[in-house]
Amino acid sequence: MSVAIAAGFAVAAGLLAVRRRYLVITVNGGSMSPAFTDGDRVLVRRVTGRPPHRGDVVVLRTPSSSGPARGGWSIKRVVAVPGDPLPEAAVDACGIPAGTPVPARRLVVFGDALDSYDSRTWGFLSAEDLVGVVTRRLSSRPDPGRPRRWRPGSDPVGLR
Repeated sequence: MSVAIAAGFAVAAGLLAVRRRYLVITVNGGSMSPAFTDGDRVLVRRVTGRPPHRGDVVVLRTPSSSGPARGGWSIKRVVAVPGDPLPEAAVDACGIPAGTPVPARRLVVFGDALDSYDSRTWGFLSAEDLVGVVTRRLSSRPDPGRPRRWRPGSDPVGLR
């Protein structure tokens, strides 16, 4: 019995260690479409020292002034890191000329969809607002409009 208890504690400790390093997030919205769509589940490695690179998809705390997603989390692609030239599309929100280097501890992030709330609206993102970097898609819902689970009284295959 003591071996089973020890094994249980080892498994629990391992799960806690993984949970501290990784998150599973469900994408809500279409700002990263077509790369990620509403209902996709992604594995996110929490930020722990290594800054994201240009091209990484990140999860971040949404600025409080960012429209419908304010105060929550968002998923975006990093398009400029400190030292990179500021992209033309973010000039109005950032308040500096295109081509000026992005300041230290700041990032520029865009959604893949052109109508997303991102650095084109918010300006620079502080590195402290990063939650983590997406490492992989775990699952994708083939039809986001369909219920995720069968519920008593529902018709999951549309026979009614």
